[in-house]
Amino acid sequence: MSKEVIEEGQARHHGKDYVDPPPAPLFDTDELKRWSFYRALIAEFIATLLFLYVTVATVIGHKSSPGDCGGVGLLGIAWAFGGMIFVLVYCTAGISGGHINPAVTFGLFLARKVSLIRAVAYIVAQCLGAIAGVGLVKAFQKHNYNSLGGGANSVSPGYSKGTALGAEIIGTFVLVYTVFSATDPKRSARDSHVPVSFNASVL
Repeated sequence: MSKEVIEEGQARHHGKDYVDPPPAPLFDTDELKRWSFYRALIAEFIATLLFLYVTVATVIGHKSSPGDCGGVGLLGIAWAFGGMIFVLVYCTAGISGGHINPAVTFGLFLARKVSLIRAVAYIVAQCLGAIAGVGLVKAFQKHNYNSLGGGANSVSPGYSKGTALGAEIIGTFVLVYTVFSATDPKRSARDSHVPVSFNASVL
């Protein structure tokens, strides 16, 4: 009997059309013995590397273009971020869950969706991937990278740092909320919509 049939029978027994997954253990040392754990770390590393490389290179390319019509524009930058998230989540969702963001990993850890060991390992892999991705941008576009501040964001004129911080908090909340909503076991056929919802939230 397949796992899906067993879960369906359990759901009907409890009067539900879905199955709530059990909370992840806080410390699951058995994960360290599984190849799937390290494969997930590699997926998070590569996905974060590609995400930072493409998006930072897009920002630097836009800033280095002459005139307002020479680059991809702000809309093009938004599509670069959203499009990369769509592709990378689609590619890694079945391997690592497609976190690609320490905020997402931390939120899922607080909800007991992942263990502490996996959460810490994911965050380390994501940070290393981000460093490697930005390092590639600097290696290929060293002059533009140094002269344009590495494509880093800055507070726009007319806005305070407090306003910018509030915008970052709200944006991160929307992203993590979207992740929880898209992966809720109560949703039917949710897997096909996860990359789309990620893309929309980033855009």
